[in-house]
Amino acid sequence: MLGKTAGALFWMFRYMERCENTARLVEAGFYIALTRSKSADDEWASIIKSSGNGAQYAVLHEHYNGPEVIDFLLRERSNPSSVLSMIDLARSNARMARTALTREVWEAVNEAWLNICESLKEDITPKTLPSIIGLIRRQSALVQGALHGTMLRNDIYDFARLGTFIERADNTARILDVKYYVLLPSISVVGGPMDNVQWETILRSVSALRAYRWVTKGAVTPRGIADFLILDRTMPRSLAMCEWEVAHSLSHLSNAYGTNLPSQTMAAELIEHLSSQTIEAVFDYGLHEFIGEFLATNQNLAKQIETDYRFTV
Repeated sequence: MLGKTAGALFWMFRYMERCENTARLVEAGFYIALTRSKSADDEWASIIKSSGNGAQYAVLHEHYNGPEVIDFLLRERSNPSSVLSMIDLARSNARMARTALTREVWEAVNEAWLNICESLKEDITPKTLPSIIGLIRRQSALVQGALHGTMLRNDIYDFARLGTFIERADNTARILDVKYYVLLPSISVVGGPMDNVQWETILRSVSALRAYRWVTKGAVTPRGIADFLILDRTMPRSLAMCEWEVAHSLSHLSNAYGTNLPSQTMAAELIEHLSSQTIEAVFDYGLHEFIGEFLATNQNLAKQIETDYRFTV
């Protein structure tokens, strides 16, 4: 496959996943701000920081508040990471890789672009936000469903999956970082009623509340949730599961092309590192520090994939 086509597939699915992930991040911020109305602006500042858009936001806005942050992350055209910008990029990459996609996948992406753009034409209010976030999530699911249901399990499929899970791992890590890096005002509230409400909101933001209760059959606790979202390979959005999927796709590509590239080695090392961890060791090391290192490693892996498969050639 041409590197340019592989890159278009990789980034098409990164952008689709990022649309959904940004919506989930906004949803987490919205509900957490509701539980801490006296410091809501601080919560929105944490959302911007964790999205990685702090510098761009500061150019446009002086203060952090719900309406401005929501508009910036969902509708702002000058923000290249807004949902509106990313759905445009996803569709553009889909057009570049059009001959590699089934009709169903192309139509699902095009429908997502039409519906999301239409939903974001008007100003967003607290009343309309949940339905807009729900729409973004559903459209993303339709694209993924078309991919799973109609595409051959070949290199095209593998590059699409690589983009999905590299991005999904990044998102789960960032949502966890929102909780522990900025949100907690004091270590004294860890494990208290407010802390537990916020952790439950984090689970809801990754559609994992029922799954967590199913697996643990116990109370919602910070360590239990962190363990579930970082190390549990039955959880489809956990860091361990996402990186296992990345390594699996790279292994398929290695077999198909008859070569073992540096990205495959990097993925295997990351899997080994996650497999050797316990949640107690993660907390002893520092959850924020652990997440920061993971984000950097995941990003380096993404760059190595681009280099190995010559996306820019």
